[in-house]
Parts: sequence; C-alpha cells; structure tokens
Amino acid sequence: MRKIKDGGGTSGVGSGLREAELNLRVALRLRPLLERAGIRVVMTRTTTSGTSMGNIARARIANRARAALFLRIHADGSTDRSARGTHTLYPALRRGWTDDVYAESKRAAATVQRDVRGALGFPDRGLQQRSDFTGFNWADVPVILVELGFMSNPTEDRLLATAAYQRRAAVGLCRGTLRFLGRSLSACP
Repeated sequence: MRKIKDGGGTSGVGSGLREAELNLRVALRLRPLLERAGIRVVMTRTTTSGTSMGNIARARIANRARAALFLRIHADGSTDRSARGTHTLYPALRRGWTDDVYAESKRAAATVQRDVRGALGFPDRGLQQRSDFTGFNWADVPVILVELGFMSNPTEDRLLATAAYQRRAAVGLCRGTLRFLGRSLSACP
C-alpha cells in the first residue's frame, strides 16, 4: 500500500474555493511583504496546477534554503460545520527527528498564531503538536503549519474567500514571521 503525497485539502462549503487556491493566494500576498522587509522568500509552489511534490520534497526545499522558518499556510475542514478558528501546528518532540527544531518551532508557532488570530479575528484554537506530519519530521529548520480558519464553516469560508481577508491573513503571517525573526514590523501594513 502507498501513502498519497498530498490529500488535496478541503474546499469552501459556500465559496467552492479549493484550499490549495486559498493558500496560494495568501502566500502570494505575503511574499512581497516579507521581501519588502528584506526577507528572502522561497516558495515551494507558485501555481495550483500539476501534481503535488509532496511534503518530504517541501521540507527538503526548506532545508536546502537553510530557512529561518518553514511556514506552511493551510485552511482547515471538518465534518462539523460549526467548527471555527485559527490554530497553528508544530512538530512534537521526537528524538532523532525533531529535537533539533522543536524549541524554535514551538516559539514560532506561538508568535505567528497570536498575530494571525489577531489579524483575522477568528476564535483562537491555540497550538497543537503533531508527530505524524512528514513535512515536520523531515524538516531540519524551524517549521509550523498555520490553519487560517475552517473552510467547512460557512462564515469563515465566506470571509476567507475575499481579497480583504486574504490580505488580513498575509499581514498577520507577515507580522508573526517578522516578530519571530526579531525584525521590524514596518513592512506589514
């Protein structure tokens, strides 16, 4: 049996927007903000077409770039349409796998979560350690995965599908990333 490289994500219950498209829209808004702050940004993708490279390949890109932070942008989905909120995942402590990035990843998760939650105004679902993400287990640099909100929730889906909320998400990610890196927040409007 083989594991799929990428499950494809969720889709908006009302907007029909695919998670991959939402994530890319936010990332493309975030990139110029970080570059304006003097951060070198390496994107693992710039299009939603084609076959997914998978999470091990993404981690290898971050490792080769010696990234100060491997930031993964996502949106959540649930069978419970009332589930709401922003949360940030980081690697669980696993000797030989994540012990070299655990502390900095946890610090990044707390910092970025605070700014993204504040920018979007969605409920705070906090931080979650995960030991089962290949993108975490293969990363040799600090790594987090931000779940902006729930595309399965009609209210959050409607908001996340708008350019205004995608900008808000990018600004929150920018502020959290720059705060984690100890940089000035002036590039994030």
